Parts: sequence; C-alpha cells; structure tokens
Amino acid sequence: MNFKTESTEKIKNFFQVNINTGLSQQQVQENRNIYGKNEFNEQQTANIFQKIGHHLLELMNIILLLVALLSAYLAFISNGNYTKTVVVLLIVIINVSISIFQENRAENALSALKKLSSPTSTILRDGRLQTIPSTELVAGDIIQLNAGMQVGADIHLLSSNSLQIDESSLTGESEPIDKDATIQITEEVPLGDQLNMVFSGTNVLNGTAQGIIVAVGNQSQMGQIATLIEEQVKGKTPLQKRIDTLAKRLTAIAFGAGVLIFVVNILLADIPLIDNLMTAVVLGIAAVPETLPVIVTLSLIYGVENMAHKRAIIRNIPAVETLGNATVIASDKTGTLTQNQMTIQKLWLSGKDIWTGGHLSDHEATLMQNFAYASDATAQLKDGKWEIHGDPTEAAIIRFLISHDIYHPEKAPKRITELPFDSSRKKMSVVIPHPQYSGRYLVLTKGAFDRLAPSSQHATHHPILNIDGTSALQANPEEELLFEAQQIHDEFADNALRVLALAYKIIDEIPKNLAELEENLNFLGIIGMIDPPRKESKAAVKEAREAGIKPIMITGDHALTAKAIAKELDIYRSGDDVVDGKTLSNLTDNELKENIEKISVYARVSPEDKLRIVKAWQDKGEIVAMTGDGVNDAPSLRAADVGTAMGIAGTEVAKSASDIVLADDNFATIVSAIREGRRVYANIKKTIYYLLSANVAEILIMLLSALAGWGLPFTGLQLLYINVLADGIPGFGLSREKAGAHLMQQPPIGVKESLFSRGVSKRIAVCSSTFIIISLIGFYIGKFIEINGITPSHTLGQTMAFVILTLASTINVYNARSNKSIFKNGLTNNKMIFGTTLLSLLITIIFTQTPFLMNILEITSLSPIHWLIAISLSLISILTIEITKFILNKQGKNFIG
Repeated sequence: MNFKTESTEKIKNFFQVNINTGLSQQQVQENRNIYGKNEFNEQQTANIFQKIGHHLLELMNIILLLVALLSAYLAFISNGNYTKTVVVLLIVIINVSISIFQENRAENALSALKKLSSPTSTILRDGRLQTIPSTELVAGDIIQLNAGMQVGADIHLLSSNSLQIDESSLTGESEPIDKDATIQITEEVPLGDQLNMVFSGTNVLNGTAQGIIVAVGNQSQMGQIATLIEEQVKGKTPLQKRIDTLAKRLTAIAFGAGVLIFVVNILLADIPLIDNLMTAVVLGIAAVPETLPVIVTLSLIYGVENMAHKRAIIRNIPAVETLGNATVIASDKTGTLTQNQMTIQKLWLSGKDIWTGGHLSDHEATLMQNFAYASDATAQLKDGKWEIHGDPTEAAIIRFLISHDIYHPEKAPKRITELPFDSSRKKMSVVIPHPQYSGRYLVLTKGAFDRLAPSSQHATHHPILNIDGTSALQANPEEELLFEAQQIHDEFADNALRVLALAYKIIDEIPKNLAELEENLNFLGIIGMIDPPRKESKAAVKEAREAGIKPIMITGDHALTAKAIAKELDIYRSGDDVVDGKTLSNLTDNELKENIEKISVYARVSPEDKLRIVKAWQDKGEIVAMTGDGVNDAPSLRAADVGTAMGIAGTEVAKSASDIVLADDNFATIVSAIREGRRVYANIKKTIYYLLSANVAEILIMLLSALAGWGLPFTGLQLLYINVLADGIPGFGLSREKAGAHLMQQPPIGVKESLFSRGVSKRIAVCSSTFIIISLIGFYIGKFIEINGITPSHTLGQTMAFVILTLASTINVYNARSNKSIFKNGLTNNKMIFGTTLLSLLITIIFTQTPFLMNILEITSLSPIHWLIAISLSLISILTIEITKFILNKQGKNFIG
C-alpha cells in the first residue's frame, strides 16, 4: 500500500486498528509476525581470522609471502641474515591491516545507523497511553508525537497541530518541514514533499501530532537506507587494480625469466644443478620490486597527513589516490557549496525601489526592524561576537540587522500578545505598543506572500512612522499595489529567493478573538533570501573544470533554488538539464546513462536516486567522488569511488560510510584534496618508473650475459642489495615529492589507464636499456680487459657491473623526480631524497671497502682506474634520461606532475 496517497480510513482498515483504543496485545504480536520487528537486519560478518585469511590470499600478498619464504631459505643456506624476510613480512602485515580497516567501515556505518533509533515512544494500546522502547513498535500502532521526540518509525499522520519536523538526516536540507495531517497527496512526490508523513530517525521540533505507524525496521525509510548501505560492496580502487595487474605481470616475468635462465645455463654454461636452480630462483625474486608496496603505502600515508592539514580527514587510505583520479564530483548544495546560512539578498518596501545592497534608507531600516519585531529569533553578544538563535529564516533577519548596525535588542518593544506561527495559516502575528500613538497598538504579521499579498480589502492608509517620524508608505491604488507586489514577488522567486512578506494594522484595543488580528491588514513589503554560495566555491569549481573534472549538484532542495546556485557557480551551463526526483524515477537506467552527461543538477532526490546517479556514472567508466551529510547520503557515499562526508553537519552514519570527512564542510577542500591525490598518484608512478627500471635491467643483463656465454654478472645477494638498499632507500623519498605547477591542468587518469601510460613505459625502456648497456660494458671490462696490469677476472667483472648498476640506480631517483631537467630541479629541494641518496651511497661505499662485507657480497676491491670507469659509466644514465625528457616533453608526455 502507498501510505502517503491513501486515505486515513483505508489505512485504518488495512491495519484493522481503532484509533481511539489502538492495537490489542494480540494484534501487536500478529503485526510483529506479519510486518517484522522494528530492528535492522544484520548480515553475519566474518571474524578477524577469516578476514586475515581472505586478504593473505590476494595475489600481491601471495607473491610477497613467496619472496619472504625464498629469502628466508637463502638466508638459512648463506649468511643467516633474515632482514629482508622481516621487512617483506611487515609489508604483508601493513597491506592486510589496511584492507581489514577498509572493510570495517560498512559495519561501522550500520552500527551508527542503529544508534539513531529513538529510545522510547508513546503509543496507544488497549485504550491507554504507554511509553515503550521504540524497538517494540509495530506497524498499526497509534503513536503520539511531541516536541523534542525522535521518531521511532514511519508514520501516516492522523492529526497534527503546528507540527515541525527536522528531516535533515533524510533529505540533507536543514530547514524545518511543516507537516499537516489534512494534506491529501494524490501522486508520487519526493520524500521532502510528503507532508502527511513522518519518518523514522527524524526529530520533532515543534507541535504535536497523532499518527498510525505504517512501516518499521527494514521497511521504514531508515531501514531501507540500512539495506542499501549493506548491499554496497566497495570494490578495489583503480590503484589497487593497477597494482594487482602489475603484480600479475611481474609474476609472469619472474617465472618466465627464472625458467629461461635455467634453460640457458644448462645449454651454455657449466653450472652445478643446485647453483643453477638457486640462480633461477634469485632472478625470479629480482624481478619483484620488494619495496614498491612500502613506498606506495608511505606515499598514501604522507598524502593522508597533507590532507589533514587541508582539513580533509582520510578514513580509507587508498582513497587518497582515488580522489586524485576523480572525473566526476557529485556535491551536495547546502553547507558544501553554500554557506548553510540564509542571507537576505533583496528587500522591497511598498512604493519604493528594490534594495539590492549598500546603504539602507530610514524607511528600509524600519521595515527590517519590524520584520525582527515579528520574529522569535534572538541574538546575544558573547566574547565580542553575536550568537544568533532561532529559525534559519528569522536568523537571517537578525543577521541582516547586525550587519547594518541597526540591531538593538534593548530597544525592542515588549510584546503585548501574539499568534504563533501555524503551518496551516503560514504566518505569525505579534502585537506591540505603537511607537508614536500612546494607547494604540501595532499589529505586525509576517508570513508567506500569498497569505499577505495586497488586495482590495488591504488598504494602505495607516502609515507606520519611520525613525524620523516620516511616513514609510506612499498611498497606492490597491490594484496598482497588487500588480506591483506580484511582479516584485515573481522577480524574487525567479532568482530562487525565498520570499517573506510583512503586513500590519493599527488597533485601539486587542480583540478577544485573536484571530481577528490577522484581518484587514495593510501590506508593507517583502524580503528575499537565499543560502548563498561560499566565496571560495566558484574558484574551486573553476579549478575542477580545468582539471577535467565534471562537477554536478545533487540536493534535496527545490529545482529552482538548486539551478540558481549551480548557475552562479558555473556548475550549471546553458544547455544543461535540471532533473528532479520525480522525473528521475521515470527514467530507466539506460535512459539515465544516455542523458547523464547533460544533467548537471539533481533536485528533491531520494537515497535510491543518489545511488542510481553514482552507479550510472561508474558504468560509463568514470571515477566518482560523492559528497553528503545525511543518513540519506550514506548508501551513495558507500557506493562511490570516494565517499566524502561533512565533518560539521554530517551525521555519524554518513561519516562511517565515507572514505573522507571534510572538517570544514567546504567544496573547495575537496578540490584541494584532489590536487593532493594527484600528487600522490604522480609520485607512485615515479616510484614504479624508478624501481622497475632497475628490475627490468637486472633480468635482461642476466639473460644477455648468459646468452653471450659470459657467465652471470650478478650473484643473488648482489641483486637483493641493489633492490633493497641501492634503489629501495632513495625510493622512499619519492613519496614526499611536491606537486608540479601544472598538475591540475592535466586530464584525470582514466579508470582503465595503465600505470605505464603517458610516457612511463618509454622512460623505463630508455632507462633500462642504458642500465643494461653500461652494466654489460663494465662487466666485460672487468672480466676480459687488462688495465694497468690488473688481471681481469669474473669476480672483477661482477664487481664492476654491481658498482655501476648500484650507483646508476641510486642517482636515478633524481631523474624520476620530475619532467624538468635534473639540473633545474635542485639537489636539496626534497630533503628526504637528498638524505636517503647520500645514505644509500654511503652504505655502498662501506660495503665496497669493508673486507667482511665484500666477502658477503662476493665482490673484490677496485683500482682507482676501475672506479673512474664505473662512475663515468653510471653517470651516462643521466644524459640519456635528460634527452628522453626533452623529447617526451615536446610530445606532451608529461606523466609526472
């Protein structure tokens, strides 16, 4: 049954309930069996050991565990040094811990959602009112609502009195909603427009009501959101997928290289079988950049630290990089793009010109003071700052007076009596002493324009006096005033301004029937207000567009208001579409996908709508960053590639379902975080280029040397030294490399784009080729050429190859830093790279000069001339990379930010 459109009588009959006595105990049990308990279903979650086992079976972790096992075996049969084994196992522990933390977010979201349930509710059963835990509510219960209560289930109203509900957790809009049991809804309308319904998890701000519970537990709006959250399984991030692909390729290369070198040695070299097997195993290990996962993790963690300084708190570490590759930002409006503060933009005093800013005339100042007299909002001066309390609309009036230095609460007249605001009347009235005529009273009525608009009965012959005693009004013919007021109202409305009107009359005595206060009023003027965009939002949208990112607005507000704000921010452009929830629900998934690139604004949407929007973009291969603050946003935050919750206005449910929390609720912070994410991704690509250049070179050097019949240029320990100490240590510094100046002018990384795109593969090819050539030259010189009477030998050749590749791969970190020439980048700009490079070179000097350590690495001493040759050859890599950078930059292949 569609409870919002059905009549009260049909709903009572459906649940077979008497609204005067409520359900009987027997009916309660029957309805609980039929419609379920008022609790959210929970899936059985895996225990910690099951989660650890699941993640240990991921490909990269399997490879690392094999590396740890093999390195432990090598240590056991050689020198007993298990350092590499410990390091690799630590990497696995870090990877598994991050993955488990990521999984727990969904469980936290559901846990936070359960906390929103109201502890108690007042219901009518067996003819008497009872207060029971909200978990015991059943469909068909007759429930009482009072101010201050949290609603425990979905309710169809039977009666209401000035009922106001805070639905911000469901709709994302902070404005109170006036509910009315007498309203008849005849068609499908968005959640925010279902004025005869009250929903679980919302709060009663004002008034009283009685209703019939129509949905509990998972059938309620909150329960449906809980189900949606549970159904959203966060997939791997693009980076994780790329790393998995890289791991598969490296596994294939390692296995293939090991088999090939084993076969070549059998055919061409006289090597014992055990040594040959060990060589094949070592070569396979050499193909894997063991420090890559650690450096990637360090890059992400450093990104987390930087984002925290920019007021973006990262809950899911891989989201740092994913946000950098976002191609679509789906942003909420209220509080994220806007100030979340209603502000008066225009005012019009009957018979005067429209005020749009600047100095206020005495007439206009009086109009605004009278608006304040007819408001309940107040302000207090605390520590030199005004603290405003009250309804957001009325708070805007007080804020306006303060900003124009005309707010003087101590001079405000005392109210004689009042008619409080009522949702059916859409107005409120106050009576104050007349400021000039002693013994007479001034009635001020504030409310909706259509309830106070001038008419032939609303004459304007009783002027309100201004501060200076002059008349605030000019007499206008009634028809002319009506026409003018309607035009002004329409102009305000066309600019998406929320319009509030003020009328008045002067009386000699207060009537016994206070309703008469609102009869025969004189129209005075209107104000137009809106929640304006943040000052920094427009610049942030511009930066996002320049970065190739499409911004879209998804809001629970009305379409006209949303479009006006979006247009001002350049989110909405000529030719774009604005779609509301009703229109969206009539679109099929295929129709939505076909038209989604034209739609820049979504208004009055439901949680299911938001989820559809996110998934439609993802189906088109886009990486979606979604922002939100309410419970209604949680499913889409969970489903988005990067869910971003508001730290100030956000609910705990939204925060728990998100990857990132914005401490300042600011759209500009998202764009700033995207810039940081791009820096992280650029540094990861630099790391891959840097590490794989040496790994690829090692494999091919071994193979080419074996094919040439020269023997093996490296031992297993020499290769491990190069991978872990020579280029592993300086590689840590790449995680701290700063972003390039043009990082945000580059297009986003496509979801299917390879880690080797934008010139990375070419640079690896050039760098590896250089390493291969200079290492083989050094190996040949040391093994076959006599210099200065020094007898060549295989050990000397291996030492030359080892020193050349060690030095070349160590200083190659400076080539990897930037697109710019190494000579323009500065040696000490990145202090971590400078320090780790010096440390790596120092360790190499120690290992090549200390006899004990030389014996472990199986190298020999080099003469000065051999050192000179080795250093000269190692520096050739700088020249070749400089030439490559020049060519690729000319081609626009700027893979490094």
